[in-house]
Amino acid sequence: MFIVGNLVYALAHVVDITLSIYMWVVIISALISWVNPDPYNPIVRFLYGITEPVFAFVRRYLPILPMGLDLSPLIVLLAIVFLQQFLVKTLIQLAEALR
Repeated sequence: MFIVGNLVYALAHVVDITLSIYMWVVIISALISWVNPDPYNPIVRFLYGITEPVFAFVRRYLPILPMGLDLSPLIVLLAIVFLQQFLVKTLIQLAEALR
């Protein structure tokens, strides 16, 4: 069973690293949105392409506030932190139980 435990442990670390990278992408995308970037810039297109589907999903349930304040990046960051604290730690504990 140690092989399955090691597999789950490795999976937990890959998920943790992926969530950390996506958290930084969300932060950078939110910061770039403040300065009205060139929409034809490949970096801006990549950032919007990777974050806008998630932001649109959050905006469907949480509309933009009257003053134009968009809280979707904050909600996405909170969801990422929750997944890192709950899912990754659960996978690590499962891996330790399987060893």
